[in-house]
Amino acid sequence: MNYQEGLNWIHERIKFGIKPGVKRMEWMLERLGNPERNINGIHVVGTNGKGSTVSYMRNALNRNDYTVGTFTSPYIETFNERISVDGKPISDNTLIELIEIVKPTSEAMELETDLGTATEFEIITMMMFVYFGALKPVDYVIVEAGLGARYDSTNVFMPAMTVLTSIGLDHTSILGDTLLDITRDKSGVIKPGVPLVFSVKDQTSREYIYKVLEDQQAKGIELDRDIILIPRNGEFQFQYDQYDFQDIKLSMVGRHQKENAALAIAALLELHEQGKAVLDCNKVIHGIEETSWPGRIETVSTDPLVILDGAHNRESMAALVDTMKRQYGDKEITVLFSAIEGKPLSDMMQILGEIAVSFNVTDFEFPKALPKAEIFDKVDHPEKSMVTDYLSFIEAFEGDLLLVTGSLYFISEIKQYYNKKDTES
Repeated sequence: MNYQEGLNWIHERIKFGIKPGVKRMEWMLERLGNPERNINGIHVVGTNGKGSTVSYMRNALNRNDYTVGTFTSPYIETFNERISVDGKPISDNTLIELIEIVKPTSEAMELETDLGTATEFEIITMMMFVYFGALKPVDYVIVEAGLGARYDSTNVFMPAMTVLTSIGLDHTSILGDTLLDITRDKSGVIKPGVPLVFSVKDQTSREYIYKVLEDQQAKGIELDRDIILIPRNGEFQFQYDQYDFQDIKLSMVGRHQKENAALAIAALLELHEQGKAVLDCNKVIHGIEETSWPGRIETVSTDPLVILDGAHNRESMAALVDTMKRQYGDKEITVLFSAIEGKPLSDMMQILGEIAVSFNVTDFEFPKALPKAEIFDKVDHPEKSMVTDYLSFIEAFEGDLLLVTGSLYFISEIKQYYNKKDTES
């Protein structure tokens, strides 16, 4: 099997859709000797902010000379980055090796059980557990959940720490129509005695989480209750327990990034307090400040100014628009947007329209991508248009600022385009 054949086999799983539940994962992991039991893991779940929070923690641990594996999705530049060590994607040969390990197990499950076929995400999750639990032990593995939490394929290991970044109305067709429905799902990752660092704004959701924490005899560490974040002129002060850090200045912009960073710092300090990590606090903060994450208010061109952001639901779009108003309020912003199925388009378009001088929609090659005409119908803006060839549109742009946003899968396409341009220049 070569690399492309291996990728094709993984991507063929997309046709089996999303099948919430962990029984298939448990069967396959047991068949492989339960590698997930060997990792020293941190589980990161939430509607928004997971990828950035993973990156903050990874960088801070690296600064303290720990080797850190990460599992993230979706990928932005290369498929291999979904399984990385110290920020470096696994090699093509390693990916092939992992596929050759999990493929027979996946096929055996189809033949020997009535559990059905493993999904694409389950296969990739299996590969991650095999890699870090059997082939490449590391000091810590930071595991980002995919869709949801309780029935997500990552929810099959006992972490040292759990982080819940946010709760919002996303994937409602699967997780439920209300914040409480989604909170019930997210709370399914709270394990007995495992601390939860979290940020939840909705009072009913917070009360539910505290009830689950009490039932599981787990410590809850909450932003704005236990963790205090005080913004000051682009920097912020962080307070938790006896810790007080002044003048933290992030590389990533936006109030939401300060919150993600605060959660990451608190989770690491709690690990330190429990004796599960030995950390130099100065190195933690330096690592946090240096952190960047592709596709999050990322400048890919300065002349003209082009910014990418994967705002793919109501909450992340509101955070993006708030940040753009604060950082680029003096610019005329042209928007290029695309999305996949299952998103609250009307709300997202209304929020994004607040900063758009012109609103352009397009579509891209992806199984769940929405046709541009369907998106166009949801846009209520006096200057709106449909773009057929989005790369030509970007090439021809000569305005003040082009904001390319929407699906992370779409952002990935644009990011790869700019990477290719950089390579050729």
